[in-house]
Amino acid sequence: TARERPMASAGRIQRNLTQDVNLRVEDFIRGAQLEIRVNDPANPHGSESYPLEVPPETAPGTRFRLPRSPDAGGGVIVVRVRALPGHRFKVRGSDLRCDLRISSQRAAQGGEERVPGAVGRMVSVPIPPRVARGTVIRINGEGLPKSRGGRGDLLVRITYRPEIRVVRK
Repeated sequence: TARERPMASAGRIQRNLTQDVNLRVEDFIRGAQLEIRVNDPANPHGSESYPLEVPPETAPGTRFRLPRSPDAGGGVIVVRVRALPGHRFKVRGSDLRCDLRISSQRAAQGGEERVPGAVGRMVSVPIPPRVARGTVIRINGEGLPKSRGGRGDLLVRITYRPEIRVVRK
């Protein structure tokens, strides 16, 4: 029996593929449902579609292996999930970074401020008296999940504008 072969100009199907996918910070904590689509012109059966469920508490950098259909020649798709920087946080590994703008009075006296955390609930940030601008305060365990368990940290950088008064003589 003769086997059908794709035309030489169509090229060869690439069996194993790798793709990075950017997720929002919330998706790592709550989980996400994705659809991975592969459009390989060398595949005579057309495009492929595979569901991917990212479970809650997934660490950035996690890799998922999706087996490809036999029609595509088998193989796997390796999907690595990465964190998409948002308007509130910058992501480095499992740590989250954000800025907190306080008044010069709060900087002088110290106290406590609150910032929204990764899951949306408010997190307390202790402000030491006479804190310098640019000081980073580390809140342990309030970052993204880590691959070996636990959570990263929330790093809060303090910003404020010193008060300037002009006195006439």
